[in-house]
Amino acid sequence: MDDIIKSAREIAMEKVEKLGQATEEERLSWKYQPLGETLAAKYLTDERNLLAELSQYKENEKKQVIEGAARVFIRTIGLPKNDTAKKKNRKIMDGLKLVKNDKVGVENVYSKLRYLFNHYEEQGEQQRQRAFQSLKADMGARLQKAVQQQMGTTMLPVPEIDVEKQPQFQQEWRKLQAQLDSAYLQHLNEYKQELAAIR
Repeated sequence: MDDIIKSAREIAMEKVEKLGQATEEERLSWKYQPLGETLAAKYLTDERNLLAELSQYKENEKKQVIEGAARVFIRTIGLPKNDTAKKKNRKIMDGLKLVKNDKVGVENVYSKLRYLFNHYEEQGEQQRQRAFQSLKADMGARLQKAVQQQMGTTMLPVPEIDVEKQPQFQQEWRKLQAQLDSAYLQHLNEYKQELAAIR
């Protein structure tokens, strides 16, 4: 048994030796990128001065902190589904613009994001409202027909059903919303990749 454990340990040690030593940049990234992620989260939740926080680091450390912060900012950008999401997106975009060197490249992607967000809020909202009303009417008709069949007649008045409170309606509406949002999310993900590539 000890021979098996020893040989397994030896195999693991050989694999570690083959990996080689970590570079200075890799060690810095392991230490400082998580600090950047934490800094970004704090910046988003309270009023941190991002530039003042970054000025505490040496240049090679700051690069890694910025990398971690940018990753959190980019990952956190979302569709403007409500006022809170809009406010958060604005703060993220301000933060990203502070940490990225290529301000013109960032602004070019931001113009695409603003167009996407405006479209989502205007045409997308109209599309969601039409889809909601259509689903509500369809589900209402189906429920009314089911109640009539259960009562055994189509002549008696059917009690009023609040369709929106029905679990099946809510489930179908969530599914429909996800379908409607999918095209927007696809574009959003493309723009996030563009932002990630900008230094």
